[in-house]
Amino acid sequence: MKDIITKESDENVPFNDVIVIIENARSRAFQAVNRELIDMYWSIGRYISEKTKTDNWGKAVVERLSQTIQTKYVGIKGFSPSNLWRMAQFYETYVENPKLATLLREISWSNNLLIMASAKTDETKEFYIRAAVQNKYSFRELERQLDAMIFERTMISNKKNRRAISKTPEISALRDSYVLEFLDIPETHSEKNLRKSIVANIKNFILEFGKDVAFIGEEYRVQVGNTDFLIDLLFYNRTLMCLIAIELKIGRFKPEHLGQLEFYLEALDRDVKKANENSSVGLILCASKDDAVVEYALSRSLSPSMVADYCLHLPD
Repeated sequence: MKDIITKESDENVPFNDVIVIIENARSRAFQAVNRELIDMYWSIGRYISEKTKTDNWGKAVVERLSQTIQTKYVGIKGFSPSNLWRMAQFYETYVENPKLATLLREISWSNNLLIMASAKTDETKEFYIRAAVQNKYSFRELERQLDAMIFERTMISNKKNRRAISKTPEISALRDSYVLEFLDIPETHSEKNLRKSIVANIKNFILEFGKDVAFIGEEYRVQVGNTDFLIDLLFYNRTLMCLIAIELKIGRFKPEHLGQLEFYLEALDRDVKKANENSSVGLILCASKDDAVVEYALSRSLSPSMVADYCLHLPD
């Protein structure tokens, strides 16, 4: 029986390869269809935009255009008068920015509309378009990132931690602040409650933390000598090719917290990190921090570490 099971398992291996081929083809087909759709909306938007300038097209003409399209293509959606005006706005928003005009074809129409309505500057639009492309955000995921002001928080993080980032560029993947409103825990909570809630909501946490990471475990055990130590949360970042250790603190950041984290990073690098991986990165996630204390604590640290605070509600 054992031989039969082994044989069946071996025979199933090529099937997995075929599934991967199918999934990749489906993904490419979807991307191709989406690009054609965005190109069509762009061309229609350009046409309407130009007609408003040359032939004084207005509300009544666009309404007739909408009726004509929907009469010719019965049941077709997306060509209401308001959507036609959005296509014109879409074209006018990006026509003078060739870089974004190319990039925006990689995300869905609904995501494009969301970014266009929510992001006010070209820099902000580019940030969210690139994030949506890289992380393959759904509409709801992108909406949550906009509500959580991830662009503003990332810019603030890079500014505050410029000195630390210049020494250890890999920590630029981490931010100065995290919004954990999805945990739904009371303001007064323990570190255990915080850790358990993060693990229970790991999908949402990864969305906030960065989609290109894999969760390895909670209270990850490392042994040094005859003593066991537990790292609150351990992740792996595929882009940076390194382990990320997170220590949770429900109170204010203290300099001694950094010593504990650096000890964990040394243990990970010596005993857990693979030869082809980069040095482990550490993050202290605390309820609050004094930026001056953080700067002093990190100024002489050689470990790639960052101190961030968390809040349990979306910013106003």
